[in-house]
Amino acid sequence: MFLKCRATQAEYFDSPGRPAAEIAEFYATLARVNRFFRFAEPFQNLIPKRLGQDQSRSLRILDLGAGDGALGNLLQDWAARRGWNWSFANLDISLTGLRLSRSGGIVGSVVALPFVNGSFDVVIASQMTHHLVSDEEILRHLREAWRVASRAVFLADLNRGPVLYGLLWVLFHLKSYPAHFRADAMLSVRRGFRVPEMAEYARRAGMAGARVRVRYCTRVILEAMKPS
Repeated sequence: MFLKCRATQAEYFDSPGRPAAEIAEFYATLARVNRFFRFAEPFQNLIPKRLGQDQSRSLRILDLGAGDGALGNLLQDWAARRGWNWSFANLDISLTGLRLSRSGGIVGSVVALPFVNGSFDVVIASQMTHHLVSDEEILRHLREAWRVASRAVFLADLNRGPVLYGLLWVLFHLKSYPAHFRADAMLSVRRGFRVPEMAEYARRAGMAGARVRVRYCTRVILEAMKPS
């Protein structure tokens, strides 16, 4: 089956030098899809659940592959409505994407983070890890996330399976989306992960006690807590 192994074909929007207007259209389109799939929900659920309500009131959070900062904005506003103070640092390899963020960000690579150990309470990433191709890149990414987190790492990525692939296929046939975006989205699923794969990456990266599971058949969730 074509979903058995991860695809390594490059995505259109991963190529450098795309015009700023095209990148802005990409993030606007991505926001529509993310709202449909409630992309912030895993973090809204897991962070207070794993850290505890009291320990979640004030957090320094690093968002890896943050792009236009949409996830951090949504989570920050969500936390504020609960009287919590969540501050975000957005990191992305693309300056063009970060310029769309309301709070800016840091240009950097997820495989070599420019922070000292334990710089952030929590490190998160949403639908970013699948953009890495080689095993070594993925392992370095996980090790770096683990290194700069003082309390926990939460990663959500695409579940490489027929349910998500089929949902996107139906969505794209019901509503109009740009051709390059549609192609990248379907390819992203093929570049996604299965639970055993992500669990093995976490083990090899030294993320002791990491838990990996599928959520709603569409996302693979990795959660790893630092020892108290």
